[in-house]
Amino acid sequence: QVQLAESGGGSVQVGGSLTLTCAASGSDPKNPYSRAAMAWFRQGPGKEREGVATIYTGSGSTYYTGSVKGRFTISQDKAKATVYLQMNNLKPEDTAMYYCAAGSIASMSPYEYPYWGQGTQVTVSS
Repeated sequence: QVQLAESGGGSVQVGGSLTLTCAASGSDPKNPYSRAAMAWFRQGPGKEREGVATIYTGSGSTYYTGSVKGRFTISQDKAKATVYLQMNNLKPEDTAMYYCAAGSIASMSPYEYPYWGQGTQVTVSS
């Protein structure tokens, strides 16, 4: 099975930066494309889980939700099977639990991703 492990969360002040890391391992013998797309989602208190950024691991194509465009960058190290989320100019509204997800399609819908990490907390204070 696919396993995902996030790290890098923490507490920062407004305008600060953090880099989240998602290390992927394993595979789904029934689905050779189980890690074709990787994504970062976040869920703030009392909010629904929302897609932040996605990447096709083959082509490297990336997609972002509007509120993070220009501030966040998703990238990967194929050799390490690791995906990163560089977050700059952080705002209080970025405070959330951030989750790494893996699936076959790069989508902003959490329902497209069967594999999830445990999450890492990001707190932005003013």
